[in-house]
Amino acid sequence: MKTLLLSALALPLSQAAAADDVFVNTPKTTLMLSVDKGQTPAIQYYGSRLSPGQGREVHDAMSINSDAYPAFGRDSFDETALSVTHADGNMSTELVVTGWRTEGEQTTIEMRDKKYDLFVDLCYKANDRSDVIETWTVIRNGEKKPVRLEQYASGVMALRQEGAWLTHFHGSWGQEAGMTEEPLTAGLKVIVNHDGVRTAMDDRAEVMVSLDGRPQENSGRVVGAALCWTGNYKLRIETRGKYQHTLIAGIDDLHTAYTLKPGETFTTPTLALTYSEEGKGGVSRAFHRWGRESQLHNGKALREILLNSWEGVYMNVSQEVCEQLMDGIKDLGGELFVVDDGWFGRKYRRTYDDKALGDWMTDTVKLPKGIPALVKAAEDRGLKFGIWIEPEMANSTSELFEAHPEWVVAHPTRELSKGRGDTQLVLDLSNPKVQDYVVSIVDNLRKENPTLHYIKWDCNMSMQNYGSSYLTADRQSHLFVDYHLGLHKVLQRIRQAWPDLVIQLCSSGGGRVNWGFMPYFDEFWVSDNTDAQQRLFIQWGTSHFFPTMAMAQHVSASPNHQTGRVIPLKFRFDVAMTGRLGMEMKPSDLNGEEREYARKAVAFYKEIRPIVQLGDLYRLLSPYDNKGFCSEMFVNEDKSEAVFFCYKFENYIGMETPRWHFAGLDPKATYRLNEFECAESSHNFEGKTFSGKFLMETGIDATLRRQYASRVIRLKRI
Repeated sequence: MKTLLLSALALPLSQAAAADDVFVNTPKTTLMLSVDKGQTPAIQYYGSRLSPGQGREVHDAMSINSDAYPAFGRDSFDETALSVTHADGNMSTELVVTGWRTEGEQTTIEMRDKKYDLFVDLCYKANDRSDVIETWTVIRNGEKKPVRLEQYASGVMALRQEGAWLTHFHGSWGQEAGMTEEPLTAGLKVIVNHDGVRTAMDDRAEVMVSLDGRPQENSGRVVGAALCWTGNYKLRIETRGKYQHTLIAGIDDLHTAYTLKPGETFTTPTLALTYSEEGKGGVSRAFHRWGRESQLHNGKALREILLNSWEGVYMNVSQEVCEQLMDGIKDLGGELFVVDDGWFGRKYRRTYDDKALGDWMTDTVKLPKGIPALVKAAEDRGLKFGIWIEPEMANSTSELFEAHPEWVVAHPTRELSKGRGDTQLVLDLSNPKVQDYVVSIVDNLRKENPTLHYIKWDCNMSMQNYGSSYLTADRQSHLFVDYHLGLHKVLQRIRQAWPDLVIQLCSSGGGRVNWGFMPYFDEFWVSDNTDAQQRLFIQWGTSHFFPTMAMAQHVSASPNHQTGRVIPLKFRFDVAMTGRLGMEMKPSDLNGEEREYARKAVAFYKEIRPIVQLGDLYRLLSPYDNKGFCSEMFVNEDKSEAVFFCYKFENYIGMETPRWHFAGLDPKATYRLNEFECAESSHNFEGKTFSGKFLMETGIDATLRRQYASRVIRLKRI
């Protein structure tokens, strides 16, 4: 059996031409496929990295041997990745390998239908900078008449393991990324999104499969998968018997049939995959490194500490109010001020959420001197300036809608269904004129304010109306897809024009947390719920696939505006410091003692910011374990520094604090421990030194006595 080793380095095409097996390698993993010409390509192995000679072992062990991209129409009793209706009505497709090649980091397996000129390229990308493999397909219609894609998945992963468990995430507004862990049993598990606009409002497009039973954080074999698509998606996991599991992920096939004219191609979104023997945490760290390295916009730059005006003043913005907020965050040591909703509208002033979306003109009653005066006020205080927009939306009460009612998503014969404020509508981004308009919103803001540093890009509505005045009658089923292809064109144009602009992705909180968006954004708003206790759960789930540097986490008022919970300022800061720290309140509401503490916390965060934002995350004790405690830590790349966080969010008599075991340290190194602003009497380890091995195996006692007690301990190698 011939083998071909395809790693991050390109191999000559002549070497590729004679092989039967393909190895797609990352530094620690291997995906092995059989690619015999005239046969259907098959997945044979996915796991820890193999040596070239181990291909024979895989075959001798009768490993996976599962169709790498199953098509409907033959042996179609299993779930399929591709379903096509040909012009003659034939709904069957039989794909076989015609060749394969490697170019740089990309491996392409070329396939063709046995009888029709339908071509499918199965693509894989791996590099030596991460352990994530990206896969996608390119479908080309070489027939003389149109073909209709009914189902067109991005990729497939097959696993053979009894006792596997699934970790997935579901939520709603204010309780995003709720984690569910369950055994994979015989049948079909479907994770789907039908929102049309907000990919992550309910289910999320990321899963982990633990191959050694119940999921563990830092041990066990785990496969992680994330579909990088900004629109509707479907992840299917079919389990046959006890140990055959097939994951098929791609654009949702409900109401998304896509017609390809002769010569047209369709490229599916990316499915990102990784494998780790360090538990769920290993999968997370692989995705975080991949994200910082190549996916997240400006993924190696530290993020600034900001104050956002929303929970402080809501829509009651004015020059005087904003300058007061600027003074507050400047006094605390912040670096950026962002004015949120409420700054725009002329004919229809944005005094409530039912009007003026689409009319991106400054409200000169609130801001007589316009946005440039706010920018100058921030810069006079040594702050950078940012602003909120919601460019994909319009209100029916707006000048934009009055001028262009045909620009909203809706069928012209149907009565409009409206969202927030009973007036909100979605603009039809399949329309190039709408795309131009959305781009102009950012262009005009930046041209008027050349030093504008930051934009908060919001999106607060689903696609409640279906239909497009732009798409032709025979292409109405393209809307769910073409909306997002249009959005990608908009974002690409903005990034090409303004690569230095920091843009936050917000969508009713965390409604768009998906890797399909991240190449265009620097960070995302994790949740509109800023309650520190509930944020422990929301941030815990979100961190499974997304790096902390992109997670916007704000200290807000007490009582909290969403839950009414009263939580000490230290606990609120300690929770927010595990991501990109910010504030969402009036600093002037803090008393003198609280302001002094906030100054210290901001200064301390600046010291640990490189570790938290660029280091490796180790989740230690989960809030989902129902013990009333949780803990996590961050370790920098060379393991010379780390920061440990622990929290107590429940309190009962006799509730003992766990012994804290660290992770990710150099076992041979010695570390000195120093705690930031300890609020507990037990402080015996302060300034003491311990080996990394001792801290990980034996751990320390650090008591948390009362509800909402927390500790932050900094470690430095000596």
